[in-house]
Amino acid sequence: MDVKLMLVAALSVAALSGCQSTKPLYNYGSYQTNVYEHFKNEDSAVTEQIEALEKTIRETNRNRLQVGPGIYAHLGFLYLQSGQRDTGLGYLQKEKQLYPESTQFIDFLLKNAKAGQS
Repeated sequence: MDVKLMLVAALSVAALSGCQSTKPLYNYGSYQTNVYEHFKNEDSAVTEQIEALEKTIRETNRNRLQVGPGIYAHLGFLYLQSGQRDTGLGYLQKEKQLYPESTQFIDFLLKNAKAGQS
């Protein structure tokens, strides 16, 4: 009887320890909701979206996670829309620095931002 009890206990411990989830590589916070709202409702306040993404970045840093790809790019785009050109360009450069695979897309956005300046 003791052998069965020990076997059940060992299997229970093994099963429960296998349920531990891995820590996510990136944190997206409210990013997906923000992007959806931005394109669904073009009249939505850009400043509200900027605040939400800035909050996501703060929480991500506080929790020692990595900001998900695309967040800095979208934030840069929102800052450009709001007329805060230098801040927007800075966030686009940060996206490009952290995620070199986004270089072509970010260069395209930077080119358009500079063309819109003229």
